[in-house]
Amino acid sequence: MLKKYLLLGFILPELLISQIPTDYYSGTDGLSGYQLKTKLHNIISTKTYNYHYDDLKTLYGQTDIDKYYDYDASNNTYLLDIYSNNPSGTTAYHYTLSNIISTANAEGLGWNREHMMPQSSFNSAYPMYSDLFFVIPTDARINQLRSNYPYGKAGSTVYYNFSNGSKQAANGTPNATYTGRVFEPIDEFKGDIARSLLYYAVRYEGKLGGFNFSTNADPTKDQNPLDGTEEKAYENWYVAMLLNWHQSDPVSQREIDRNNAVYNLQKNRNPFIDHPEWVNMIWVQTPDPVAPSAPSQLLLERNSAYFVNLKWQANSEADILGYKIYRDGVLVGTSNTNSFSADHLSPSTTYNFHVKAYDNAYLESPQSNTLNVTTLDNDIFSKDLQIVRYLEGTGNNKAFEIANKTGHKVSLNGYKLYIQYKGTAYYFGEPFELEGDIDNNQSFVVINPNANFSCFSTSNAKFVTAAPSLTFSGSQYVDLSYKSATVDAIGIKGQDNTNANRSLYRKSEITNPTATFDINEWTSYASDYCQGLGVLGINDITNRNLDFNIYPNPVVNQLNVNGEISKAKSAKIYDLSGKLIKEINNPFVNQKSIDVQSLLPSTYILNIDGKSVKFIKK
Repeated sequence: MLKKYLLLGFILPELLISQIPTDYYSGTDGLSGYQLKTKLHNIISTKTYNYHYDDLKTLYGQTDIDKYYDYDASNNTYLLDIYSNNPSGTTAYHYTLSNIISTANAEGLGWNREHMMPQSSFNSAYPMYSDLFFVIPTDARINQLRSNYPYGKAGSTVYYNFSNGSKQAANGTPNATYTGRVFEPIDEFKGDIARSLLYYAVRYEGKLGGFNFSTNADPTKDQNPLDGTEEKAYENWYVAMLLNWHQSDPVSQREIDRNNAVYNLQKNRNPFIDHPEWVNMIWVQTPDPVAPSAPSQLLLERNSAYFVNLKWQANSEADILGYKIYRDGVLVGTSNTNSFSADHLSPSTTYNFHVKAYDNAYLESPQSNTLNVTTLDNDIFSKDLQIVRYLEGTGNNKAFEIANKTGHKVSLNGYKLYIQYKGTAYYFGEPFELEGDIDNNQSFVVINPNANFSCFSTSNAKFVTAAPSLTFSGSQYVDLSYKSATVDAIGIKGQDNTNANRSLYRKSEITNPTATFDINEWTSYASDYCQGLGVLGINDITNRNLDFNIYPNPVVNQLNVNGEISKAKSAKIYDLSGKLIKEINNPFVNQKSIDVQSLLPSTYILNIDGKSVKFIKK
């Protein structure tokens, strides 16, 4: 049995090097505090691969084989279980990949998958559910008894002592507000756990406020250490403990090797293994006690039927973290810039907005001026994101393409892909949560990591996941939801569907999503068909399969229109904000031109029966 201190101290000191890809952390120089954290989030959350929870049963063979403690060169198949391994003595039992079980009433019976941050925190949603950086193999019994308790230092009341010295006990962590039970690992692995949880806080920044964190009025019962913030992430006592564990148990060769192995699979890294110094640079701060001043000059930058763009004067304080945006007194979002798109609005509806700034100490400013906005009656834009491609093919050839034709950049936080299975009754599998942003007139592909399409490279997809919603066979109902409401759907809920072995492409004239699937909105192709996937003809929504053209452009007085337009029912002219400027019913009965001399000089959109083109009025 070869122990860690021998392996690192005498055999492999030259291997204590991370295999960081060139320029992986480009853009981090000169940053510190939460600005550094956000930059790291952007790096490690882009172009990641996410696997199914069941895949971990075999992937651990690449990431968690014990080469450091109980190592046997002739039989190198033991899993490294940080809850049961005993580096200073004899490990009571060992597991191979085949020893996985679901439950146990004693130690040593088998292992299962442990979420260092309990899955109840994020409602068992992907990609969190199977993220290899914080989902690890551990003894099944210890996993059960660790339950949803946070990590911490064991106090004087110990409820369970485990074979390697780890404990479940009353919380004895210094300065902790929570007084319930905690799980304390042995010293050898405290830094490993701390860096995993700090990775979690970076990787899922932007989602943390929507996860389940305790709002119990009694802080002694706040079992979940998340504090609802996106930047600091954890309660003060928990941050202090994680930083202490990080310092007292430095990065090991095992962590470096595991970081490289997970990177090979997920295409992202734990930055605190590569750069341990970043932990203190982010979380060790001395915020000032002065609240920021109120943001000023809150203005309407753009109006529409389903969204409004807001802008305000940025605060001058150097410690501003961001701004909170309120609609009719309810917090609807945050921004780290001085602008925000408030979407999922209703046409012809009046809303009241105000903004507050917040700083490093999470002190809030007074509110800005209140802005009263009435949305437009209608506009040319889609009311929400839209599924425009559905590919169901051979094996794992599963993909969606989702388009943004809404007229504004959309934050993907809050959007989920669901699948419905059939058991004794129909039920929904764990969702896959989207993240990041999508620009207007852009689309993105969500694809299974094991797909092998001939005309699309998996690496070009925005989201690569084997979450349940990307394992459909064609008989299941799948949908795109925002929060709790279905936005767009493939198939019919609560029945077996018939979308197997074919690719469905949304017809170009269908400009809005619908919660009720209608096969007439789609063109059907053969299994594995993927031509044009990821390169939609929506790069400019104002040029969608036009069967007319205009001249002159730019125009002074009369805009001439050529093409099969004699039966057109309407011609509408919009400004670039989406506001309807002019409407003509049956416009081309006796002519093939439109009088635009009354328009002010600007750029406009001419829409004829749903098909549009831009023109410039001199």
